[in-house]
This record gives sequence, structure tokens and C-alpha cells, in this order.
Amino acid sequence: MAENGKRKTMIVTGASRGIGAGVTKAFLERGYNVVANSLRIAESPLQPTEKLALVQGDVGEASTAEKIAATAMSRFGSIDCVVNNAGIFFTKPFTDYTEQDFQSLSGTNLQGYIYITQLAVKQMLAQKTGGSVTCITSAMVEHPIDGVRASIPMITKGGLEAITRSLAMEYAREGIRFNAVAPGVVNTPMHANDSNDYLRSLSPMGEIPEVDDIVQAIVYLTEARHVTGEVLHVDAGAHNGKW
Repeated sequence: MAENGKRKTMIVTGASRGIGAGVTKAFLERGYNVVANSLRIAESPLQPTEKLALVQGDVGEASTAEKIAATAMSRFGSIDCVVNNAGIFFTKPFTDYTEQDFQSLSGTNLQGYIYITQLAVKQMLAQKTGGSVTCITSAMVEHPIDGVRASIPMITKGGLEAITRSLAMEYAREGIRFNAVAPGVVNTPMHANDSNDYLRSLSPMGEIPEVDDIVQAIVYLTEARHVTGEVLHVDAGAHNGKW
């Protein structure tokens, strides 16, 4: 959304499909410049335009974060908002998780948040106009589901909720806001191989939220000037108890 005649610049990671692609389109429609990143962004339907820059690379690597931030500055001259959407998720019994599993989950989910957010916050502090950082966690951080063996992925998602709250306090006076969206199951390509009946069983409402339901929450948190340190559950009530 333009402010004082100047377009705001949004960074979106994991932008090639699902929630990330939906977020990218939503903010372009709202008048933002967007720098969209993913590991395989060149294979996505997104095409670069005057308002959209694409950066390919693994967001868990510091060099990719540096390229994203540099692209935002060279193309659009500011960094105002970040949506840390890039993430990986898979399940197995706790005792079957390997060292490589942990490294993969930590690399994308945690390092992928830290590296780009550090660069974005440095730029936001220099601009002195505040900013917004939003990440995607999971309703299962607070409400594990029997049979969904996600202990190690939830270490990373729980870490994102913790850092969201810490940074919200650390940068409140500078007007930089940090929030999280905690979805339950969402109808994305990540669940393409799961049956609809099984996915609906993971929702108290018996419905599977769509990508746009999560996008709406991200848009709200990005533009809600006095909301910070919030974890907004979009999970059909799953975090609320047993069903």
C-alpha cells in the first residue's frame, strides 16, 4: 500500500506456489512492490514485472538472503515488510528423525527466517519508518494431534513463535512489528498426496482452509499498525482443544 506517495516493498520467501504465491499476488494487487524468492522460483508461474522481482535460491543460506535484500534495494529502494513463508514439513516417529532431517528443517525454517529478517530489520532501522515481519508457524505448536508425529518440525515452528514474541518487544519502539500466522491443515500442494477425508478429520470444523484464508490473515497482520507479538491461528479451532 502506498504511503506518502511511495510504494512499500515486500519480501516473500517460499513464493513459487501455495501460500507464498498467494501472498505475492495479494500484495501486488494492493500496490506493493514485491521481491519473491524460492528455491525454484524460475519454475513458478510468476513472471518478473516492473513491480515484481524474482530471486532464486535457498533462503537457508546467508548468501541468498543477501541477494534478496540487495535486489529489494537496487530495484525498489526500500524494505518495508517481510513474509517468511518458506518452510518444510514432514513427519515420522521421533526416534526415526536423522541428523540430516534436523539440519534440513532448521536450515529452511529457522535460518531461513533469521538471515533475511536480520537484513530487513537493519534496513528498516535505517529508514526509520517502521516495518512488518510475519512468519508461518503451525497450530500443532500448542496443540499436537494424536497420530501426527511432528516433534522435530514443531521444534522449529515453536522457535519461530518464540522469536516473534522476543523481536516484537525488542523493536516495538522503532515501530517494527513481528507477528505469526499459525495454520492448521491448508489445501496446498504440500498435502497433494493426502486424502480429503483424512485432512478434514484434522479440522474441528470438518473443512480444509484454503490458501486465501491464510493470505487474508497475513495481509491483516502486515497492515495492522498496532498488532505485534501476535500468533494468529487460522486452523478452524484446532488450537482450542480436543474434538
